[in-house]
Amino acid sequence: MDLKSYVNKSVLCWLATVGEDLVPNVSPKEVFTLISEDILLIANIASPISEGNILVNSNVCVSLVDVFEQRGFKVKGTADVIDIESDLGQRYLKAIRDIADESYPVKNIFEIRIESKAKIVAPSYFLFPDTTTDSQIKNALKTYQVSDYLHKR
Repeated sequence: MDLKSYVNKSVLCWLATVGEDLVPNVSPKEVFTLISEDILLIANIASPISEGNILVNSNVCVSLVDVFEQRGFKVKGTADVIDIESDLGQRYLKAIRDIADESYPVKNIFEIRIESKAKIVAPSYFLFPDTTTDSQIKNALKTYQVSDYLHKR
């Protein structure tokens, strides 16, 4: 299990920030990519609170979890708000556009410099020794009634 694979298969990540009022904020993000082992980019599409918090307190935490496997990663680091009109912003925007087309209005880009990462694993993996990735997926599909949902569409 590596960070890159979870970035590539996660549908959402959750960005946690704290502003000068010390009130935490967690916000789902839909467009993100890992461009190196220590840089995660998140497109700011509609996140004024996250942006404001990063501008006053650069410490962030990002979680990525495959809801079916119930495993993923938590990364901690510092963030900057990158103007997409800058040279760096243009390079980052290209990486964002590789995964999301022009229909996503990118206001700016959150550059997360990863300082630490840790695996996230559902407790059932260590509580029940027979738990496997396949059994977690099977149970999640049943619990979330995904196969029923897919058949009804």
